[in-house]
Amino acid sequence: MRAEVHINPDQVGFLFDLDGVLVDTARFHFQAWRQLAQELGSDFTEAQNEQLKGVSRKESLEKILNWGGIRLNKQDFEHYMALKNEWYLELVRTLTPSDILPGAEAFLIEARNQGIGIALGSASKNAVLILEQLKIDHLLDAVIDGTQVERSKPHPEVFLKGARALGKEPAHCVVFEDAVAGIEAAKAGGMRSIGIGTDDNLGEADLVRASLAEVNVEEALNIL
Repeated sequence: MRAEVHINPDQVGFLFDLDGVLVDTARFHFQAWRQLAQELGSDFTEAQNEQLKGVSRKESLEKILNWGGIRLNKQDFEHYMALKNEWYLELVRTLTPSDILPGAEAFLIEARNQGIGIALGSASKNAVLILEQLKIDHLLDAVIDGTQVERSKPHPEVFLKGARALGKEPAHCVVFEDAVAGIEAAKAGGMRSIGIGTDDNLGEADLVRASLAEVNVEEALNIL
């Protein structure tokens, strides 16, 4: 049994993944990647798409090419990565504050009001644009995205950099994630985690809830 430790909220950091936690742009990624796969004469399933969540653009394309048995030279590889991003950004620019997932904005505000540090930890290279479209960028103290990390989840780099940006100890941080790779990254970084989704695939998290609407700040603090 873990000994009860009392931590002041101002010592705590909350680290949020973006897709599937604050907003659902996963559908945009799926649409854009699938359009790309079909252009290359291939395709993939929604089940396979689960493996693309939380990983970098480069690794996502590598997986899609492997599934289709497709080989590209370096120049073409870079071209198709850029093309996918163009299609994805067209969809992202349609986002509005109404696309924020249930409970997310209220939870961020509640955490800020209690003095908790808040950071984004996402593989997305378009995180800043998405936060601006949603008009919640002012609610985060730090944004660590795919432009600032070299290693993708389940490596903990993105969350460790987020903790450092907030000036918090990893053991005093809670990660909010919807992907298995993200939960594994939190554990590898010595952090607690709350899975946003179902126990079926996020059972390794310290707590699992369907959305941020079902979590309150006190409950999140209690897992530290």
